[in-house]
Amino acid sequence: MFLAEKETRAVQTDISEEEALHYVHENRRYVGKKETVAYILNDFSASFNIGKYQNRFIWDVVKIDFGIMGIANLFTGAWDVINDTFIGMLVDRTRTRWGKFRPYLIFFQIPLTVFGSLFWFMPFFFPDTAVDYMPKIAFYIAFNVIRETAGTFTSIAGSGFMSTITPHPVDRTRLITAAQFWSGWFGEKVPELLMGVFIDLINNNKVQWKLRDLFVGMGLLTSVIATAASFWFFLTSRERVLQTIERPNLRQGFKAIFNNYPIMLITLSDFLGGFSVSQSRSDYYIDVLGSATLQTVVGIPAGPVSTISYALIAPARRKLSTKAIWILEDMYTDMCWLSVLLVGSINGNFQKRSVMIPTFMIEEFMEMWVYGLRKVIPNELYNEAMDYCEWKNGYRMEAMTGVAKGLVGKLQGIVMNTVKNFILKGIGYEQGRKIGTQSYKTKWWLFAMGTGVPIITGSLGVVPKFFYPLTGARRDQMYAELLQRRQAVARQVSDADVEELERIGHEQMSGDYGSLHSLDK
Repeated sequence: MFLAEKETRAVQTDISEEEALHYVHENRRYVGKKETVAYILNDFSASFNIGKYQNRFIWDVVKIDFGIMGIANLFTGAWDVINDTFIGMLVDRTRTRWGKFRPYLIFFQIPLTVFGSLFWFMPFFFPDTAVDYMPKIAFYIAFNVIRETAGTFTSIAGSGFMSTITPHPVDRTRLITAAQFWSGWFGEKVPELLMGVFIDLINNNKVQWKLRDLFVGMGLLTSVIATAASFWFFLTSRERVLQTIERPNLRQGFKAIFNNYPIMLITLSDFLGGFSVSQSRSDYYIDVLGSATLQTVVGIPAGPVSTISYALIAPARRKLSTKAIWILEDMYTDMCWLSVLLVGSINGNFQKRSVMIPTFMIEEFMEMWVYGLRKVIPNELYNEAMDYCEWKNGYRMEAMTGVAKGLVGKLQGIVMNTVKNFILKGIGYEQGRKIGTQSYKTKWWLFAMGTGVPIITGSLGVVPKFFYPLTGARRDQMYAELLQRRQAVARQVSDADVEELERIGHEQMSGDYGSLHSLDK
């Protein structure tokens, strides 16, 4: 098991501190080609869905009143917060021959997919019912409670698992970058693109389909494909960062949370940024500009740039610290979207395709130069914070740390999602209206909440980033010491195994099998 910090440093290791510091920057690879491909496919599966249009499904097909939906989200969100701590502690105490996280990720995948399919069948269960029809609302709440409970296991285990598949920071950055780059080429956004086209065809009576059937078909198809991809990854990959043999108790779990300064700052940044009041930009394209496909069109010039942006990660890391990249990317993107808000607010430009399409094209083109940094750096920072826990305490608490971080976001999300539903009602949005027929006031707010308002209301999120501590020499020192500790642990475990096998061998020869039965248990 891991030793306490002072004890571990006293252990003689095979490498010097100078060699360990050199190791931190080496291009070490622990994850092979097959597992790398599986890692990419798992990242692909996370975005291969039609979640972008889920609001349209609830608004225009299922039809649940905004006010009632806000109250329902408060209830299901509260339950999600309550069960997180218990599930997180259970996951952190798990020790099996398959690992700490894999059992939950493997055994929950298929049942969750089957159960999740019921969501898309709600229009068949409750056809042509009123927005306040109570059986429909009760089903919606119950479904969300059950799905949240089961999904909490996979989300907590998934985030922890990603930090343990390789012990080397360079190898981990390589995996994250490869996944973010190649998953786009595998077509992760294809369902969203097709949904935009199909919704436009249906709204303009070009095809005689029903929105209900479109959502059911695409929802089921994407769920099956995404589950297959992630399931293969969890079967193929393994955990390479050792866990303590002793299961951490609740006190250790809370200690690991409160003395993890990096995760505190990341959480505080997310919390302050979480006050952002936003609305899906796709709703603006549909209800104001009159076409969901336009969102795809404006992104065409920026497509190659988003791919090229991954090549900028290595040069940026050589010139700047991780903290500096994190801050500059945030501020640069904010400036891009505030410019769009300014242009659209002049002379009612937000309603004019001739003005807004070129404006969005320019914004997308400029913003995508930092796309690769945005996709890689936050993941890297979170995984660094998991390693910091091990460095600081001598044991890892991925699940409880993830729960604590997520708990803040969920509590805030409960409030903000409720607020957003009431805001939609307050700006006069009417469900089920023909596209382009909302009031001028409603259209402007849909535009503002999809561009500049989220930036303004979430602007304080950048402040904690200036205090992030794991940069430069301190980060290198952390990984050098972790390498030395892990080698000491691996050698102790190996020596213990040899001694145990020799002891068992002697007992077998003498006919004493009691220890064998004890070992099996």
